[in-house]
Amino acid sequence: MQVITGIVVDGKVVVEGLSLPEGSVVTVFARDEESPVKLTPAEEAELLDALDEADREEGISAEELFDRLRKHG
Repeated sequence: MQVITGIVVDGKVVVEGLSLPEGSVVTVFARDEESPVKLTPAEEAELLDALDEADREEGISAEELFDRLRKHG
């Protein structure tokens, strides 16, 4: 799994320096400048902890996550 930033050009998301196979499934989160995300101090701390964990590469792979989700769903 990767986190990549792109820009919308002619209604399509363009990501410089990345080539994905045709048919790749992606998730896009769009920033809404008018509706900022507001977190409580506890939520912000939880988010920062999760980012630190991701930087340390702890946890499970995306493939393992999808396998677990398939078993429950």
